[in-house]
Amino acid sequence: MRINKAFLTLAAAVMALAATIPATQAQNTMVTSPYSRYGYGLLNDHATSMQRAMGGVGYAMNSGRQINVMNPASYAAIDSLTFLFDIGMDMSLQWNREGSKYGRDFGGGLDYITMQVPITKYLGASAGLLPYSSVGYAFGGETDNGNETREGSGGLNQLYLGLSGKIVKGLTVGANISYLWGEMTNTAFGITDPGVTGGTTAPVGRYQHVIDVKDWHVNFGVQYTINISRLNSLTFGATFSPGKDLHGHTFGTVTHGTSSSSGIQFSTPDTIGYSRLDGNFTLPDTWGAGIAYKWNQRLLAEVDFTYQNWKDAKFKAIEGWESTTFDNRWKVAAGIQYQPNPRGSYLSRINYRIGGFYNHDYITIRGNNVRDYGVSAGFGFPVPSFKTLVNLTFEYRHRQAHPDPLVKEQYFNIAIGVNFNEMWFWRNKLR
Repeated sequence: MRINKAFLTLAAAVMALAATIPATQAQNTMVTSPYSRYGYGLLNDHATSMQRAMGGVGYAMNSGRQINVMNPASYAAIDSLTFLFDIGMDMSLQWNREGSKYGRDFGGGLDYITMQVPITKYLGASAGLLPYSSVGYAFGGETDNGNETREGSGGLNQLYLGLSGKIVKGLTVGANISYLWGEMTNTAFGITDPGVTGGTTAPVGRYQHVIDVKDWHVNFGVQYTINISRLNSLTFGATFSPGKDLHGHTFGTVTHGTSSSSGIQFSTPDTIGYSRLDGNFTLPDTWGAGIAYKWNQRLLAEVDFTYQNWKDAKFKAIEGWESTTFDNRWKVAAGIQYQPNPRGSYLSRINYRIGGFYNHDYITIRGNNVRDYGVSAGFGFPVPSFKTLVNLTFEYRHRQAHPDPLVKEQYFNIAIGVNFNEMWFWRNKLR
């Protein structure tokens, strides 16, 4: 009965998550960066609010009380009577500088929804909604003949289902299969100054590039734990996502119009450069590896490394838009979590976290590679009388290109996640 109930719970959860797909696609508003107009936007590594407080680590994490989508091998660590549900939100305040120009922006929204259930004593499963990449920006200024503005929105999302099993003592393997979908839109709008044309009307142009993805993606993971002593252990974790051709389509539109004192009037848009994504747009192989040290269920320290060979990925240019080249991406992250006494006073049961990362991104702009680094700190507040945790994270992030910095961005992010831990499969015995 427990297996059937677990499957029914997971199936109902997946159906409920699938019903939220249109809303999730419309609410992708967390990113506000002009760098996101290149490629597939800014990438997400699937770290929860708890993991972000530790610099975004997770390849070797398997506590069983926190959902870890970064490595699907971790699902088997869940207790056979536990149901986990984690939902996260993000708020971001950004400062940017381009030469002598300064700007400020604010973003935020839903970050992720995940859940995890036990199937048997040796199997665990997880399902959820995650962002894969995000696009969001708006900027503009004067040109020689008038004004130009650029804006973008959208991104790629993942609806995933994962399974993990214990092979032998200390060794677990797992896999996620995801439905990958989303639409990314980049728009350039130009208007000529009427004084240049010498009349009361001026030509207007709107150029738009759309990439629409509907595809599948997989991620494999393995973890191996060595018990050094009764209180000390080391866990090694690794993940692999094979590169693939994307399915979907891309196209551009050109719309001409005129601007006058009565407003702007556009003609019917003309479609240009329509093509299938197959063979023209690809994702690279992704490798992840990490090592975690645990002491007495109080201290957790982890170091992770991520690598993606984006130089081999395809991203076809369409008429009217500049070509895009990529660089190989690699990221180093490290973090520590400490809980003074799991059975002590409330303050001693709080999880205290700190971490940092450095990311050599895949985005290149006119020969400049985009890089970012950040530090974070946070807390896991236990809910009295429950195993549920409220995770609060504060993160500082700096992003710019190199060697020419182009736009310098600084972010202060606040991430809030609620990790519900319930004993859904417990049966009271009557005496």
